[in-house]
Amino acid sequence: MASNCVSDVMSINPLAFPSDATVREAAEEMRLGSIGDVLVEEDGEIRGIVTDRDIVIRCIAGGGDPDTLTLGSICSRDIATLSPSDGVDAAIELMKVRGVRRIPVVEEGVPVGILSLGDLAVDQEPRSALGSISAAAPNR
Repeated sequence: MASNCVSDVMSINPLAFPSDATVREAAEEMRLGSIGDVLVEEDGEIRGIVTDRDIVIRCIAGGGDPDTLTLGSICSRDIATLSPSDGVDAAIELMKVRGVRRIPVVEEGVPVGILSLGDLAVDQEPRSALGSISAAAPNR
């Protein structure tokens, strides 16, 4: 049976970095944690998100140096957030409207999770191709 609440579906303990951290620092932690995104903080608040795709497109393919380019310079800044108590249906609708695959989950200003399209697929359609792929162990 599918979950009703974002907190039941989200991935917990998201990584967050200051906006002046380098792309390489985040990429190394993403590799170690087998994750595809990190949150970007400024002044103690979530200000953006960087995905593995952002690193490839906005840094590497653009000729950027991952040792000097900062997360703040490549992150997506116009981000929506969810609360852990928000409904899954509302989260799905928000993803559709915003055209995003990941949404930070924040409680009282503190990031507590990330809700991804893969998380939703595993919960809502576990037998679908995306649900099966998302449930599989990450490649190393």
